[in-house]
Amino acid sequence: MSPLSAPPPFRNPLAEQRADPHITRHADGRYHFTASVPSYDRIVLRSSRTLAGLASAEESVVWTRHASGDMGAHIWAPELHRADGAWYIHFAAAPADDVWRIRMWVLENTHPDPHRGTWIEKGRIVTAWDTFSLDAHTFTHRGDRYLAWAQREPGTDSGTAIFLSRMADPWTLTGPQVRLSAPEYAWERVGFAVNEGPAVLRRNGRVFMTYSASATDANYCMGLLTADDTSDLMDPASWVKSPEPVFAGCAEAGQYGPGHNSFTVAEDGRTDVLVYHARPYERIEGDPLRDPNRHTRVQPFGWRADGTPDFGTPVRT
Repeated sequence: MSPLSAPPPFRNPLAEQRADPHITRHADGRYHFTASVPSYDRIVLRSSRTLAGLASAEESVVWTRHASGDMGAHIWAPELHRADGAWYIHFAAAPADDVWRIRMWVLENTHPDPHRGTWIEKGRIVTAWDTFSLDAHTFTHRGDRYLAWAQREPGTDSGTAIFLSRMADPWTLTGPQVRLSAPEYAWERVGFAVNEGPAVLRRNGRVFMTYSASATDANYCMGLLTADDTSDLMDPASWVKSPEPVFAGCAEAGQYGPGHNSFTVAEDGRTDVLVYHARPYERIEGDPLRDPNRHTRVQPFGWRADGTPDFGTPVRT
């Protein structure tokens, strides 16, 4: 029985009211989980020896928004990564008195355990334009560190597009910053013209970058960019964009607006796992960003004969 046809081995939702989920498995086998909280005012962290254990793991607050000034509002989409012997959290935040002036920021902790030690504010990630930017995702490939993120490009009608840059260190971009994808298809422009939430997966001689598109309601869904493993990732021509969503809501499963995903691997070290959020209902009253019920979900996924990922559809709770 394939992972796509087998009953889901994980409890879903894994974490209620936790959006934009990011799970990383450290070299010691321990899983670390962080996500946006509905109040958008702090960064939380859970850790466990198993994926399922994250559901009941004690949640600690590792950083809280400033009462005034920078990093005072809209604390969104944290990601935890290990790099150069330290832990880093990349996240989005806005000034307390200008809550839509959202930019990307970085925290550093040199303690081996991210729940301990001190989180130091390394500052803002400076991009080519001082515009709305968020969803920083860092990864390494062939010895280089990269940052993929979403940003509003001046002079365009897009809400956000996906950009890529090399990094000098986990908080500093270096060299050119290139646009890989802008919302061009109808399914990327429902409610808002948005590409955001990039996440990278490397398999089968290729680099895959998922992203999320459209408004954060039931129309939210995932797209896919693909590049050859040996290509120049900084050349937009190296990337091929899938013309249809690769993961979308499923009324039969009762899950709507899946997206802002990350990737991890199960305890066997082989089974690839998709981490995402979704809501258990379609209709939302008011602003979707104020609806708290984007729940973190996990499910295994497989691979097609051509070497591309097959995410299937959201599993039933």
